[in-house]
Amino acid sequence: MSEQTQNNGNKLAVTLTRSMYGRLKNHRACVRGLGLRRLNHTVMVEDTPSNRGMINTVAYMLRVEEA
Repeated sequence: MSEQTQNNGNKLAVTLTRSMYGRLKNHRACVRGLGLRRLNHTVMVEDTPSNRGMINTVAYMLRVEEA
């Protein structure tokens, strides 16, 4: 396995910084899939390839920090 998939349970703090109104349906689905509900809501998610993919899709709406 590569180093990226073996990250030993690292977490990311993801914050929604821009509104979901007027966005593409699949972008809204990515935000909801990350567990974000409202503006300035922060959640801790596992640093996995699937979560990274959702974060990359809607990166223009998020602030991401390593926790």
